[in-house]
Amino acid sequence: MEESVPKFDLKEVKSDITRGIIECSQRGLMHTTKWLAEMNYSLRNINETSPDMSFFEQSENEDIYLLVKSYFDLKEYDRAAYFAKDCKTAKARFLYFYSLYLSGEKKKIDNMTDIPPDFLKNNNLKLLCSELRKERTTGDLDGFGLYLFGVILKKLQSTKEAINIFIESIHKQPIHWGTWLELASLITDTENLEALMLPNHWMKHFFIAHMYLELQLIDEAFAMYTHLQQSMGFVKNVYIKAQTAIAVHYKRDVDNALATFKQILEDDPYCLDNMDTYSNLLYVKELKNELAHLAHQATEIDKYRLETCCIVGNYYSLRADHHKAIMYFHRALKLNPQYVSAWTLLGHEFMEMKNTNGAIHSYRQAIEVNKRDYRAWYGLGQTYEILKMPFYGLYYYKQAQLLRPRDSRMVTALGEAYEKQDRIPEALKCYYKACNVGDIEGMALIRLATLYEKLGQQDNAAAAYTDFVNDEFRNSERAELSNAYKFLTQYHISQNELDQANHYAQKCLQYDETKEEAKAFLRSIAQKRITIEGNSMLVGII
Repeated sequence: MEESVPKFDLKEVKSDITRGIIECSQRGLMHTTKWLAEMNYSLRNINETSPDMSFFEQSENEDIYLLVKSYFDLKEYDRAAYFAKDCKTAKARFLYFYSLYLSGEKKKIDNMTDIPPDFLKNNNLKLLCSELRKERTTGDLDGFGLYLFGVILKKLQSTKEAINIFIESIHKQPIHWGTWLELASLITDTENLEALMLPNHWMKHFFIAHMYLELQLIDEAFAMYTHLQQSMGFVKNVYIKAQTAIAVHYKRDVDNALATFKQILEDDPYCLDNMDTYSNLLYVKELKNELAHLAHQATEIDKYRLETCCIVGNYYSLRADHHKAIMYFHRALKLNPQYVSAWTLLGHEFMEMKNTNGAIHSYRQAIEVNKRDYRAWYGLGQTYEILKMPFYGLYYYKQAQLLRPRDSRMVTALGEAYEKQDRIPEALKCYYKACNVGDIEGMALIRLATLYEKLGQQDNAAAAYTDFVNDEFRNSERAELSNAYKFLTQYHISQNELDQANHYAQKCLQYDETKEEAKAFLRSIAQKRITIEGNSMLVGII
């Protein structure tokens, strides 16, 4: 016996579907949301009998929006754009343009080879730019639409116009952090930052703190983040904790930075945000077990996340398995070609494998993404130095030093580049500056001392060597120590300062390369003492 098909109240069905779409979407059940949205779209004309046509238009636009959003969430961007094309509401128009943009980006990434090509190969950009410009002219773009317009202008390298559009967007929609970040990527110095006409909104403080960190104004950034934590109630905010850890890392206090990241993971064990930076610190400290644990943990959470690829790449790099490291950094770039950290780390790996062409390409791509990446500029300087192209090396070291003026490594590298080109006054200035800003690795001081020695400036060389050897704990494994002790012994003998000479000669005895010379020095010192004592007795008799 056939069952009769019951008649439904379509308005009741539509109401159930609409409620189901909202509840499933809120729970991340995207496939069911899509299925229900398609059902809902097929019933979009059910309100046609309503005498209020404005209500009907509003309802139909909402039905189309729900369908478009379900396709968008499942990354069916072309499909989303097709159905959103004739929508009039601001949020549907945004999804239309954003879907077209992301469709082009997705196809660009899908068609990539191992090394990603030109970032501008999104064929939709110029068309989108033209359409969005028209919408802005007619006043139809809200803050989110302006944000997207700015992103496309930035992609098309219309930097000045992009900055203006981002600022306009922020005034209309200050709560959208993505706009602030896009604006931040285009600000190159403090003058540009101070010239921005920004709304007096609490989000501005987060932006300024972020910019201070980007512009290497570390103390100012740290103070701002401390203020946000203590005065604005963001004490437990994971993002601010990570930013303070990065600030501490930039101050070369790696141990405290590591402690902060460990605390973040204790509070939020499934957090992957900024954990690529944490892995960099573990790599620098050569903490293999901790890095292995972090790599395993990240892989368990999300093996295809950008940060995970970077963490695993660092793990293999620390094990000197550079081929696997390169594979994971390439995987990260397949996910996002503008992931600057992966480009820089890829450059480092190519350097380890003596593939200078690969290193240069990777570092240049990093700079293309973020011109403030001092590590990429520094890496290019090193690469061209290896290629015996000192003028190129000097240029790139200068750029790195401008970005990190208080980093002794950058200043010392620039000094060495000057010295190799016999530009001695500039080299001396660099070494001296590196000593003043805090010669963390002790390289500037020894360079300064040896250069003074070459120039025959014995007093200056002695002063620099003395400062160098006084930090004996830091320098305990440095090959330069024996040479420093040898110079100081000779210097104090020449000045008839025999007690100091004897002290440094005893130090020379501890090194195989200076042991025999030290014995000769001690004999010379003993002979001088006898001579001086004899002369003193003779003077007394007379």
